[in-house]
Amino acid sequence: METKMTRNMFKTLTAALVAGSIGQAALSAPAYAGGSVSVTFAPDNARDAGALATGLRVYSLYRGLHGASIRQSGHGNAAGIGQNGRGNLGIIQQVGNGHSATLRQNGNDNAYGIFQFGRNTDANVVQNGNDEGGAAFSYGW
Repeated sequence: METKMTRNMFKTLTAALVAGSIGQAALSAPAYAGGSVSVTFAPDNARDAGALATGLRVYSLYRGLHGASIRQSGHGNAAGIGQNGRGNLGIIQQVGNGHSATLRQNGNDNAYGIFQFGRNTDANVVQNGNDEGGAAFSYGW
């Protein structure tokens, strides 16, 4: 038990150091450079995919979203969702300007969320299979 806790603490510390390094590199770039950073969650087992899908479904209930939902605030944004199957949940939320996103879901009971902030980010996701879950978060400057 203690070894597992030590391993988990080591993993958490390593992740924090990597995240801090990435953040420092982003801050050292000139403001006019433009760019983006993205994080994608794609669970590799059914239990984790189910947990992520459940989280997205709870979020959709809280926000009053159903099936396929696109919410945008800003200018020059474009988004589309295509679903083939039953019980799928697709969410695209864009805040800022110049974002582009597409989500294609093939199968049943899938859930995926694309969340874009800042400006000029692009995401194109295809989700195949059943009972899958995933999410992508992007920030552009």
